[in-house]
Amino acid sequence: MVLDTATLRVAFGVMALVLGLLFYFSAYRYTRSPYSGWWCLALVFFLAGSAAFLLNGTAHQWWANTLGNVLLVHGGVAVWAGARSLRDLRPRRWLFTGLPLVTLVATAVDDPGTDVWAGGAVFLAAMCVTMALASRELWRLEPGYSRVRVPMAVAAAVMAVFYFGRLVYFVLEGPDGPTFATFFGSAGTTLVTMVLLVVVSFSMAALSTEQQTRALRMVATRDDLTGLLNRKAFLDMVTELLNDRAVTQGTGALILADLDNFKAVNDTYGHAAGDVALQAFAGACRDTVRSTDLVGRYGGEEFVLLIPGASAGRAEKIAEEVSRRLAQVPTADGLQMPTVSYGVALYDAGTSGLEDLIAAADRALYAAKSLGRNRTVHSDRLS
Repeated sequence: MVLDTATLRVAFGVMALVLGLLFYFSAYRYTRSPYSGWWCLALVFFLAGSAAFLLNGTAHQWWANTLGNVLLVHGGVAVWAGARSLRDLRPRRWLFTGLPLVTLVATAVDDPGTDVWAGGAVFLAAMCVTMALASRELWRLEPGYSRVRVPMAVAAAVMAVFYFGRLVYFVLEGPDGPTFATFFGSAGTTLVTMVLLVVVSFSMAALSTEQQTRALRMVATRDDLTGLLNRKAFLDMVTELLNDRAVTQGTGALILADLDNFKAVNDTYGHAAGDVALQAFAGACRDTVRSTDLVGRYGGEEFVLLIPGASAGRAEKIAEEVSRRLAQVPTADGLQMPTVSYGVALYDAGTSGLEDLIAAADRALYAAKSLGRNRTVHSDRLS
């Protein structure tokens, strides 16, 4: 049986249009997630590209064939950009503009008016690259992400392998070769793409919802100015960690940090400068601690860190490194970054509770202030 390419392309276009409308109204319109937006854009590109190929064999083929290749590559790049957005990463400009531009040039100089496969090798390579990159981004999502990332990653990988096979046989045999015509022709590709789009349509909606949920959770748990955990989120997470001795290894350190003479910074340089100092300290903390440590803004110019498994010496070294990084932050208009005082409290299996732990660190911080600021004091040395 010979598949009618034109009919399949019309069917693909109708399906892409329906999926695009359904996805827009059921996902993007309500979640406004970047992932759903990129997928809507990808479906528009696929629909428009497929429609352009319907003009092959007419007087418009010279521009329609070129446009079709470029639009489909743009669709592939949009799929990759959507997958990348799940990790809060922006699409690389060179890829979003470079691959379509290269495809445009390769097709335009290859006599598209008479050859429907003008620029075919570059087009197939570009589609292979975009699908492979999309699959890679989906596989790199953290394990806690929705499980539907797996079928999405597999589907993108299948498409990447399929386009790689098309590219290989296109180069070896040409578009009229027996293997290419039988397994990798336009009709077969359209059919495979239709099947995969239907398979992943539900996964797309689930990932969009998950992305929006995570974004809302981020807003609810983060401090607006510094991007660190807010007080409530920090305390909730510390309570969880302290109850899981397998994670904390039964011991660790809690560090309370307070920027010295912070009011003087605001009074002398203005509140904008104070915000810069707070953000700089937050950045110094992020650059110093491990991914398993917790850092939060406790209130005003006071911050709190939980370092599971840390000894008193390790906690002091962390405080020193944070202060060192803060002091190296470039400033303007005569602003000098403030020094920082730290209070450290250690915990172990016998620690009675979080409130007592924070109270001990607070007493140590008060002692650090009383001793002249810009130093670290351990609560176990106060008695």
